[in-house]
Amino acid sequence: MNSSTYSVKDITKTAMMAAITFIGIYTVKIPSLHGYSHMGDCMIFLSVLILGTRKGALAGGIGAALSDLLGGYMHWVIPTFIIKYIMATVMGLFIDKIMPNRKGNWLIGSIVGGIVQIILYTVFKVFLFDWAYAIGGVPGLTSQTITGVVLATVLVVLFNKAGIMQKLREM
Repeated sequence: MNSSTYSVKDITKTAMMAAITFIGIYTVKIPSLHGYSHMGDCMIFLSVLILGTRKGALAGGIGAALSDLLGGYMHWVIPTFIIKYIMATVMGLFIDKIMPNRKGNWLIGSIVGGIVQIILYTVFKVFLFDWAYAIGGVPGLTSQTITGVVLATVLVVLFNKAGIMQKLREM
C-alpha cells in the first residue's frame, strides 16, 4: 500500500493558496464584454508553481469551488472543483512530465490547461443547460482564461526578479 503523508506545513500552505484563490475569484472582478473575469485562474497557476501539481490543483479546486458555494452557484461547486483541479493538473504535467527542465513549461502548461478548462466548462454547460448557452459562454471563458494567464505571467516575472518565487516554494 502506497500512502503519502502531508505535513502540517503542507496542509497550511495548501489552505492558504485555496484561500487566496477564493479571494481572487470572489472579491476581484475584472469587467469584460462577456461578464467579468477574475484573478482565480492566476492564483491557481501560482498555486501549482508554489506548491507543486497535486497540492496546487487541490488548492485551486477548493478555492474556486468555495467561491461558487458562497457566491450562490451551488450547481457549479462540483463541476468547478473538477475542472479547476484538471486545469491545474494539466499545467503540472507540462512542468513535471511533458516539458521538464524547459524554460516556459509552466506558461505552455497554463495555456493548455486553460484550453482544457474552456472545453470542460462548455461540456458541463451542455449537460446543465443546453448547447446554445454552452457555446455562448465560450468567449467569456476564453477572456477569463487569457486574463488568468496574463496576470500569472506578470506576477511570475515580478516574483522571479524580486527573488520571491523561490522563497515561496521553500517556505
